[in-house]
This record gives sequence, C-alpha cells and structure tokens, in this order.
Amino acid sequence: MRRALIALFLCAALAGCGGEDDPFAAYCDEVKEQQKPLTETLAEPGPTALVEALPSFEALADEAPDDISDEWSTLTRAIEGLIDALDEAGVEPDTYDRDQPPTDVTEEERAAIDAAARRLTAPETALALEAVQQQARDVCKTPLYL
Repeated sequence: MRRALIALFLCAALAGCGGEDDPFAAYCDEVKEQQKPLTETLAEPGPTALVEALPSFEALADEAPDDISDEWSTLTRAIEGLIDALDEAGVEPDTYDRDQPPTDVTEEERAAIDAAARRLTAPETALALEAVQQQARDVCKTPLYL
C-alpha cells in the first residue's frame, strides 16, 4: 500500500512537470501557434517573405527559452537590419530590385542593403536558423519549416 501511494504521488508530481512548471510550455505553445502562419508566409518565394515573417519570429523570440534566445536574436536582427537598410534608402522590400534600384538610391545605400542581405545568408544566421528549427522539433515536437 505504501509503495502504491508513493508511486501515485510520483506520477502526480511528474504529470505536473508538463504544465505550468515546464519552462518550455509557453515557447512550445507559441511554436505551435506560429507554425501554420510561418509555413504559409515562407512558402511563397519572394523578396518579402522573411520581412513578412518577422512578427512571427519576434513572437517566438519573446517566448524563447534561454538556451535558444541568442539564435532567435541573431535571426530577427538580421531581418531587422535589412528592413532598416531599405528604410534608410526609402524603398519598400516588395519593390526593391537590386539589379535596377531606384535612381535616388545612393551607392552607399545600395551597399548597405547588399550587406544586410548578405547577413541573412551568412553562416551565423544559417546556423541560428538550423538551431531554432531543431529546438522546435526536439523540445516542442513541432517542426518549423523555415
């Protein structure tokens, strides 16, 4: 009887670990909530997909546990850098053509846009992207197709 009570107590205690005491619960809830919008946004190829995905990425970064927060920051900062460079040049992400930029975009602005775009494909950003996807699969059991 004593063993049965101890076992029952342990089962109840362990069941509680997946709830409010779970440090990943809020993050995993956000991963599940953002999965479909991100998949739909990033399924459409184009220059604005990452820009349009930024609010979802920021929501995930806000809930990210400490072990993955740096990677989310790397990813969101890279996208924000591109947005900032485009804003500084006075162009919209969906209309900017690198090969034929508007005539009022200076060489310095074009170089800043190019540098920000390269940062999105830099090894550091690619590793961060891979890490957040792996974390979502391993911890939340929810794939993010980024």
